[in-house]
Amino acid sequence: MTTPTVLRPSAETQYADELVALAATDDKPRPPQWKLSPQAVVRYVLGGTLSDGTVITPKYVGERRLVEVAVGTLVTDRALLLVGVPGTAKSWLSEHLAAAISGNSTLIVQGTAGTSEEAVRYGWNYARLISEGPSEAALVPSPVLRAMQTGAVARVEELTRMPAEVQDSLITILSEKALPVPELNLQFQAIPGFTLIGTANDRDRGVNQMSSALARRFNTVVLPPPATEDAEVEIVSQRAAQLGRALELPSEPPALDEVRRVVRIFRELRGGSTVDGRTQLKKPSGSLSTAEAISVVTSGMALAAHFGDGSLGADELAAGLLGAVIKDRVSDTAAWQEYLEAVVKERKEWRDLYRACRELDPA
Repeated sequence: MTTPTVLRPSAETQYADELVALAATDDKPRPPQWKLSPQAVVRYVLGGTLSDGTVITPKYVGERRLVEVAVGTLVTDRALLLVGVPGTAKSWLSEHLAAAISGNSTLIVQGTAGTSEEAVRYGWNYARLISEGPSEAALVPSPVLRAMQTGAVARVEELTRMPAEVQDSLITILSEKALPVPELNLQFQAIPGFTLIGTANDRDRGVNQMSSALARRFNTVVLPPPATEDAEVEIVSQRAAQLGRALELPSEPPALDEVRRVVRIFRELRGGSTVDGRTQLKKPSGSLSTAEAISVVTSGMALAAHFGDGSLGADELAAGLLGAVIKDRVSDTAAWQEYLEAVVKERKEWRDLYRACRELDPA
């Protein structure tokens, strides 16, 4: 029976060949339970060419030193907290670090307002609990506990979206490297190799402030937005092309000119002025992150593939742009209309985009 293709393979599956090649050529010392040395982990994340000619694709476009500091933190007994505004590839980097270090990026807790303490610590198989009483067999380990037992990397995404009391359930785990189970009068102790990567941002609504006690147990690395337009264009082009292949879209890879238009629009609206600094603009309420730019380009590719000629253009970008920019119908619509009239309309090479946007939202 043929195994069906999954919609989104984990990093260790998608880049298995690269990880095998890195391990084969990696002659540096490896910390306990690590699949690669710290140097090889950095190379996996940032890309390069190995001595045997294998090309490692870059997973993160940014400063090398930030990645080195992140990996260096994970070598120690400190947990790592990746902080940045939405769309700065915190989760993406977290996943790839876990894949390269542990060969398993799936030990993950997704933080939300409804995340319970059980998701971080442990739960119970209630059928066995009722029939047998408290026992190790009835205990259901969380992803964090499984990482402690196997010496792997656990991931806690959107840490500050979890209620404060759930966040603080990590304090004992991070400080003592142990998880008490009072019901069984025992505690699980982490084996070497266990560490934790958290991600957080302070821009979205619904963020719960971390306690100082918990914050002290993390080394924090701030991931900045792409420094230049060219860097952001590279990120968006690369990820949109990858997503297009994964979704098997029968369209051409996104043209750089179209990607650059989306990126420039986002950067100008985020910054509140045009790239030349001559025109001041109203800022929309949304974050207009790099991740949202990737989404606009990818959805445009889907439209071009199934309802166009397969080539991404202004007509395909317009709908995605409106959805990304206009989150609040009053304030954001005013900001977008101003931008269309003051900037898009005045750029001759963008007249097709102006027409397409006006046709969708003529107000």
